[in-house]
Amino acid sequence: MSLIKKVTRSDALRGFLCWLGAQFIRLVRSTGVWRVEGGQYPHALWRENKPFILAFWHGRIMMMPYCWQRDKAINMLISQHRDGQFIARTVAHFGIDTVAGSSSKGGSAALRSMLRSLKQGECVGITPDGPRGPRMRASDGIVHVARMSGVPVIPCGFSAKRRKVLGSWDRFTVAFPFSKGVFVWGEPVTVPSDATPEQLEEARLAIENGLTRVTQSADRLMGHEPVEPAAL
Repeated sequence: MSLIKKVTRSDALRGFLCWLGAQFIRLVRSTGVWRVEGGQYPHALWRENKPFILAFWHGRIMMMPYCWQRDKAINMLISQHRDGQFIARTVAHFGIDTVAGSSSKGGSAALRSMLRSLKQGECVGITPDGPRGPRMRASDGIVHVARMSGVPVIPCGFSAKRRKVLGSWDRFTVAFPFSKGVFVWGEPVTVPSDATPEQLEEARLAIENGLTRVTQSADRLMGHEPVEPAAL
């Protein structure tokens, strides 16, 4: 049996790697100098204790625990795939709850859980290009959650001066310790409860374009060429 298979089949080893990943994220945050652009958008809703949907691309998930106000509850939608469970156990070290499901598996149960959380005043985090892509292209699932819940979607992205962009489908971005970094938030996108199919597509594009805008803005602020969305 290969080493990778041994690791993925061993619950103890998976737990250790998730803990190690969380410690690395903490190291990156504590040794870096991070700033926030557009923070007025989430803070306006946090101050009023109003829920919203946090949207970010799958490739920028690493530092997302630190974009968040720690005293506000959030539930992240995570794939039931093995990789998703690694992410779920890692973010749990930051006090973030998860909802298991995706557009391809467990979708209806996940939708009910997210709507229940939003109704209770808790926020939800979604990667609209996950778990399989295409990269930086929003599926329509996030639009339906926004329409049914009546809460806005707020996009967020991060980048770091010292980083490594992996060759994975999502161009996963690994920030390094002792670096400058930035979180960029964008304007909220709302979806009418009685939206027509045309309006739903307009909202989907607004979320997709807003997410790409904040993510590429973060890259440029850190002096990098931005990661491009996958070709249609």
